[in-house]
Amino acid sequence: MKLYRLLTGPDDSSFCHKVTLALSKGWHLHGSPTYAFDAETKTMRCGQAVVKEVHGKDYDPQMKLGEQ
Repeated sequence: MKLYRLLTGPDDSSFCHKVTLALSKGWHLHGSPTYAFDAETKTMRCGQAVVKEVHGKDYDPQMKLGEQ
């Protein structure tokens, strides 16, 4: 099964650490990062899709993707 996550966060080092943690757990970058202005908080936000192949498990909508 292939898992997909969209990581998002503020434009600061915490976002980079979030992506780095996912990569260290076997996730792979998928596509280009995104960068947008959040008008509500008046801050820039980042996003990066990541994917991971997991064998021997079936998809369950209750699963916590970040724990896979």
